[in-house]
Amino acid sequence: MQAKRIHDRLTGVPPTPAVLTAMEAEITGPGGAVDAAILAIDPARNPRAFNFYNTTLKNFATPWTNEAQSVFDPLNDYTATVIGMIRDDVPFNTLLSADTVYVGDSSISGVSAYSPSDNTHYENLEDLSVDLSDTSNLFPVSQSVQNSIPVAGVAGIMTTRAAAQAFFIDGTNRAMFRFTMLNHLCNDLEQVKDTTRSADRVRQDVSRSPGGDSRLFLNACVGCHSGMDPMAQAFAYHNYDESQGRMVYTPGQVQPKYLINADNFEYGYITPDDRWDNYWRSGQNAVLGWSSGLPGNGKGAASLGQELANSTAFAGCQVRKAYRTVCLNEPSQAQMVALRDVLTNQTNYNMKQVFAEAAAQCAGN
Repeated sequence: MQAKRIHDRLTGVPPTPAVLTAMEAEITGPGGAVDAAILAIDPARNPRAFNFYNTTLKNFATPWTNEAQSVFDPLNDYTATVIGMIRDDVPFNTLLSADTVYVGDSSISGVSAYSPSDNTHYENLEDLSVDLSDTSNLFPVSQSVQNSIPVAGVAGIMTTRAAAQAFFIDGTNRAMFRFTMLNHLCNDLEQVKDTTRSADRVRQDVSRSPGGDSRLFLNACVGCHSGMDPMAQAFAYHNYDESQGRMVYTPGQVQPKYLINADNFEYGYITPDDRWDNYWRSGQNAVLGWSSGLPGNGKGAASLGQELANSTAFAGCQVRKAYRTVCLNEPSQAQMVALRDVLTNQTNYNMKQVFAEAAAQCAGN
């Protein structure tokens, strides 16, 4: 019963009799339920393991790729990269900084070539149900080379086409910061609002007297903007060009969106470059667990991605979402701590192991 439950929850389909027998043998062995779970998602030992990659992981990552947080969006470069990194045991704390994007094999009949200007390549892969557990069907390439942008303009999944289309389009690039916090640190801005931080980097477009009442800014608006604006500055050279259908990067040239509505408060901050600082390392948001091995400032989106992805909050967020995906409920605090320890201390941010451990935690008796 345990073996079948583990397989069902990881892959969404029942195991073959042979795999069920092999998993039951693993459960009674020294590795127990965790080794049985690893077998279930190993395509070399389980012919139905591809369901974990094509369906479970696709549904796991898809809500991160759109503002509506819908699971029904098609496969794209963002979700494919998440799937590939987990499959290949790539340290997941590089998710927001690596010069990597996963692409499919365009020699497969019916699969168009990858393009930085549309999503056809990935939709073809999904429509044809191409096995994403096969390393010859989905593989990593350099994102900077593939998209013809400087390495300095690349920041893992944050600079994929899907992320750019969702969070760099229009606006002021604050959406990219907000949804990265929400999706990867499991904290929305209201949860990290801190009115004690300096407002010296809040941009000109934020009114200091909304509705004619400065108290609103001092008691509410500043709580988010004082921390968000200094970090969202990392995206100052990024934009999504709707006419081209792709992300653009202008090194050394701040996107005009960062300078709009300057008359709202002419004495506000004028963005000169992509230098960022984390004001939340002090105050109440120190509880997010920022890495002592990083300086808390830098230039560009990749270094910001490293700052975010090496926090305790990032690790906790990933293991909580993995547990929800396979166990369909919330982990206890003890389960959370155990899974986070597996991710950060035992496996060098191996998310595949986290999924296996989570499945074992809720396998029952």
